[in-house]
Amino acid sequence: MSGHSKWHSIKHKKMATDAKRGKMFTKFIREIMMASKMGGGNPDTNPRLRMAVEKAKSFNMPNDNIQRAIKKGSGEDGGVTFEQVTYEGYASGGVAMFVEVLTDNKNRSASEIRSIFSKHNGNLGGAGSVAWIFERKGVINVNKEKIGEDELMELVLEAGADDMTLEGDSYEITVATDKFETIKNLLTEKKIDIADANISFIPKNTVKVEGKTAEQVLKLLEALEDHDDVQGAYANFDISDEVLESIES
Repeated sequence: MSGHSKWHSIKHKKMATDAKRGKMFTKFIREIMMASKMGGGNPDTNPRLRMAVEKAKSFNMPNDNIQRAIKKGSGEDGGVTFEQVTYEGYASGGVAMFVEVLTDNKNRSASEIRSIFSKHNGNLGGAGSVAWIFERKGVINVNKEKIGEDELMELVLEAGADDMTLEGDSYEITVATDKFETIKNLLTEKKIDIADANISFIPKNTVKVEGKTAEQVLKLLEALEDHDDVQGAYANFDISDEVLESIES
């Protein structure tokens, strides 16, 4: 199977631990500020901000922190200016890596991201080197215990979803970004609990890796996502469940 879904599940569990919570709050604050800057401070009219706020609340981020970030981002309360930057490169075994960053210092971020790639046997490439491998999609996860597969599949496919698959304990629904909010709202209206929903970069093809190479790929991915500036790191690996689950230990 593609490692994307399995890695996302493991990553979500790791982010929920106390050790990661403070770091995640930093990432949420940056994303809320950027979303507010680009689309205004009202979540009702700014889908990117609404999603950022929902994600922050799912990790029990205090509302005061959220409101301060919105005010800073929308210019009501000063604040640091962040820029969106992407980095592309390869991990061990020819696995493509696409990294989203929000930074207040592009030179520093570039140097640190390059260093992380190098340390974990990867190589940072130029703009466009791997971006073509990934598609920007909405991904919605629904706990499989909450609804039958046939019922959910019929509902979301009729609403315009691209695909739905069973990944571990949840159904993963893939949608075009312009239908993401519509399908998410439909599930909410039907009182179907959404375990997780985000805009992600899904690989069009995958590279199978095993053994030490697989471990190096996972260590690089985890190191990137552990960096304060990185909002998302995506890879097109295909790794067995056993190897992926071993990083939880």
